[in-house]
Amino acid sequence: MFSLALRSVRHRPGRFLATLLAAFLGATITMTFNSLHDTAAGAGVDDTSAETLGLTGGVVGGYGTLLVFFAIASTLTVNVRQRADEIHLLRCTGATPAQIKRMVVGEAAVVALVGTLLAMGPALLGGRALVAMFHDTGQVADSVHHVFGPIALLSGFWITLLASVGAAFLAVRRATRAQAGGRAPRGRLRTFGGVAALVGGLGCLSATFAIDATEPALMAAPAYGSILLSLGFAALSPALLRGLLGLFGRPLTVFGGASGYLAVHNMRRRAAQLAGILMPLIVFTGVATATLCMQAVENDALKASGLTKDVEAKNLETLNLVAVGIIVVFACVMLINSLYAATSYRTREFGGQRLAGATPGQVLGTVGAEGLVLTLTGLFFGTVAGLAGIVPFALVRTDGDTVLPDQLPVIWLGISAMAAVATLVTSLATTRRTLRIPAVMAVTAPV
Repeated sequence: MFSLALRSVRHRPGRFLATLLAAFLGATITMTFNSLHDTAAGAGVDDTSAETLGLTGGVVGGYGTLLVFFAIASTLTVNVRQRADEIHLLRCTGATPAQIKRMVVGEAAVVALVGTLLAMGPALLGGRALVAMFHDTGQVADSVHHVFGPIALLSGFWITLLASVGAAFLAVRRATRAQAGGRAPRGRLRTFGGVAALVGGLGCLSATFAIDATEPALMAAPAYGSILLSLGFAALSPALLRGLLGLFGRPLTVFGGASGYLAVHNMRRRAAQLAGILMPLIVFTGVATATLCMQAVENDALKASGLTKDVEAKNLETLNLVAVGIIVVFACVMLINSLYAATSYRTREFGGQRLAGATPGQVLGTVGAEGLVLTLTGLFFGTVAGLAGIVPFALVRTDGDTVLPDQLPVIWLGISAMAAVATLVTSLATTRRTLRIPAVMAVTAPV
């Protein structure tokens, strides 16, 4: 079956482009920041430079690793779901579930390896750019040269491979169970993980009040609290989406007309599948809002005290800005990737709606309404997670003088605009492209 996986990747590479892009970006981020550990371990590196490099590689590399798992898992899940007919055909021709699992897992391993190899060049350049930035800010001595060594290579290879193989195994296991007529898993593990993340996030937020305002580690507790809350909301997003549709579904149906009715009906039916789109939205909004606003509070507090930033303060600011930059880029790519794959998958559905009497404008309106609801849902829960970290940090850091920074509206509007543009433009542009296919041909197109 591994040879079949190789042939499948070679002869139909288009179906693996989304997964390849996720693996490539994940490996690039992982190797870029883990190369800082190689650099810190080099000969002649002073203690201050080593601390800066190790801290950046550990903290931001940890964020990147987490995003790698989410991105690859979501794209592989969509990929396997789109191949339901192929899996059914293989089962009908005598393939066993174990053989199908080996084939899909083998495909994921091949794609992960190719993505890692392609990422080596960009990761090397990215690591050099980071070290050069540290030279310019005085956080790393000019005598320290970037090293791209075994830590970067091994971490990039194994993290990408394990994420790809693990996600592929879980996705195809669910698909083969469904094809065999078995009951699909109910997502108990996801629910347990989401609840555990929420509880852990609340614990981190409560620990903020036990830390002294002058401690450099003060920002860590609320930051991790916001991250855990974002991940918890993301894991529970299917249930949260259904709850919001229960509250606001009727007004959308009344005021949205036929498009609003179809949007509510489709989203209730596909709530579990839409989790792959809500996940990057919530994580992006929550983490970016919390980090940027907490850094604004920190900058205002330093300015008010008349102190200048030392190396430790510069390290913290660099960590925050670089981490947010990575999250913004990766989450946006992950969101666009998931939206493109999910919308392209609905070609047959859109064709059926048009044959049933829906106009192309109504189909576009339906997708637009879905995108709007998803955007508002992601922004709402992401903002809640972000504010949950901002408020305790601001109260402790300013001794109760500030609850929210003055920069919050500008920061939030910028984040919201990026999320809305990425969601609506991708979904509407992909839908418009699929509507060019005649309806009769669309209903017979392979999913």
